[in-house]
Amino acid sequence: MQPRLRFAPSPTGPLHIGGVRTALYNFLLAKNLNGKFIIRVEDTDQSRYVEGAEEYILQSMAWLGIEADEDPNKGGLLGPYRQSERKEIYHKYALELVAQGWAYYAFDSSEDLTNYREQAEKEGERFLYGPLNRKGLNNSLSLSESETQSQIENGKDFVIRFKIPENKEILFHDEVRGEITVNTNTLDDKVLYKSDGMPTYHLANVVDDHLMKITHVVRGEEWLPSLALHTLLYQAFQWTPPLFAHLPLLLKPTGKGKLSKRDGEAGGFPVFPLSWNESVGYKEAGYEPEALLNFLGLLGWNPGDDTEEMTLEEMVRKFSLSRVQKSGARFDLEKLNWFNAQTLQNLNNTEIVARYKKRNNIYDAVPESVLVAGVSLVKERLIKVDDLNDHQYLFNQPESYEERAVKKQWKAETPQLLQAFLEDLMSVPKSSPAVKKAIHDFCEKHEIGMGKIMAPLRIALVGSLQGPSVDELINFLGVDVVKQRIDIACEKL
Repeated sequence: MQPRLRFAPSPTGPLHIGGVRTALYNFLLAKNLNGKFIIRVEDTDQSRYVEGAEEYILQSMAWLGIEADEDPNKGGLLGPYRQSERKEIYHKYALELVAQGWAYYAFDSSEDLTNYREQAEKEGERFLYGPLNRKGLNNSLSLSESETQSQIENGKDFVIRFKIPENKEILFHDEVRGEITVNTNTLDDKVLYKSDGMPTYHLANVVDDHLMKITHVVRGEEWLPSLALHTLLYQAFQWTPPLFAHLPLLLKPTGKGKLSKRDGEAGGFPVFPLSWNESVGYKEAGYEPEALLNFLGLLGWNPGDDTEEMTLEEMVRKFSLSRVQKSGARFDLEKLNWFNAQTLQNLNNTEIVARYKKRNNIYDAVPESVLVAGVSLVKERLIKVDDLNDHQYLFNQPESYEERAVKKQWKAETPQLLQAFLEDLMSVPKSSPAVKKAIHDFCEKHEIGMGKIMAPLRIALVGSLQGPSVDELINFLGVDVVKQRIDIACEKL
């Protein structure tokens, strides 16, 4: 059977960065195995449905470059790919489980269940609707067949619950965590089919994975407690289960616990791929999709060597579940920034300018060839393409001069030295090595240290002591612009 993996998000809000990693790992494994990657929208919980969330999820996948072979928009032979469009399928299988004795009707009201829980709490216990008490509750296991039928015909609200076997050891295998054993007396009879005519996650998930021929289920650690129930559901239907793998949690940067939106707000970093309402996304914050995928790929998996920088194609070639770790992976913003900077380093200057222009219009009047040449001077200083905005001195006269730098480096004799240097510069060939030699020769001729001329030059040209090497900057700006900036600085300072 051809490997088939799926990412199955719920449209209950924006896609968390942990969900992006889950999608990425499914994509990587599918493509590594020459299989198919499917996106299925699990929208059975209509009470939590958020308008626009599905579109947001699919747009996020498109921006990241995680392309599905089948999804709600593309379709496919085993669709539809929205669970809300498959309601009749789930109803059929829910009734099949009832007929085979694997499920039953339960008529307990929400008030009844609340009372059961409160009573259990008073006794210092936790209420479980399951093998140890279900025959004393209001369901088709405690009622006669005629009483059950009468309640259904009279319009009594009911749910269909799975009938967990009593006191049975269930052994199942997880590709990341190995063998796991659970006693069924610790489980409850989960609702499979709700009173509103919609299935729960458990039924819809298993039915869809079977009908869509999913061979590997790779999902977050939070779904590990559901694995016992899902294993039993596959047994009940007499279906071959897929291989399961539960991914480690993404942990907050410091302290204990799962990475949350609050951590992002506190740490000043996004937790969503795209902006959602007032929350800025990674795209809008200036991160490159390749860098984000590279970073996420290594949060919980390693390629088996010291390689860090990888394209999506390289991660596909190297990916395997055997190298997914069990323990949680800590989010590290500095590492993400490093990946983003490295991504820019690996792009040619023309591509950096193209990406910059998609996001900014601050240098619209600057010819592209000049922008490209300017990028070559500061490329190693860029973490994001937007950082080019911090180097306006490349294209414009500095509007101000850093007070602290001026106080320390601009002396009474500085204007005279700069004007003398300008005279020497006029006859220097246009190249950085020639300019560098000219500065060195000037200092020797006037018997001064390099700092006496280099620091004031930088202040005049940049407005501060930051920026690329002075010789490269002079060569980039040209003698006429250098003269103009020196004259203005001498006048103002």
